[in-house]
Amino acid sequence: MVGITGTSHSSSAIESVIPSWAPNVHPLIVHFPIVLIVLALAVDISRVFRPRMLSGVVEWLYVLTTLAAGAAYVSGRVAADNVFVPGMAHPIMESHGTWSLVTVFSLLILAGLRVTLFWRGTPDHHLARRLLFVVLGGVVSFLMVQTAERGARLVFEQGVGVIPGPVPSSIEVTPPNQP
Repeated sequence: MVGITGTSHSSSAIESVIPSWAPNVHPLIVHFPIVLIVLALAVDISRVFRPRMLSGVVEWLYVLTTLAAGAAYVSGRVAADNVFVPGMAHPIMESHGTWSLVTVFSLLILAGLRVTLFWRGTPDHHLARRLLFVVLGGVVSFLMVQTAERGARLVFEQGVGVIPGPVPSSIEVTPPNQP
């Protein structure tokens, strides 16, 4: 049976860990990359003033952020096919997906660069390089904010993924991926 949000009420292993209030796993994942990017940028900023402090930590924070953002992107793509999306929300949903993909690719590049330099043992003694990484982290944080803002608009302005009251009889609710 397909519910109002379009989710199937079967007893799969993934669905067993999703609380009853969540239409899918996406809302449980999306907050992790936001917190991790803030932590990574904070460590990067602190390393401008104390370069040896937390050496290696920021690289792993960016790797974890990349993995969490990738998981949020994939879960969001799945969620988009399984929730009721009002007509006016489609452009916002498309924009949210685009910003998310750009954010994930930017994180891949930044994390890859950070980890490569760390594994090569390249010293981080140059102030210019540390400042460059703060700027790059800031750019990726900006991308994350743009993604999050569009996701918030989907939920709070358009009600996407929110289990609503009764659907008006004028709206036909069909199972996902069916005409």
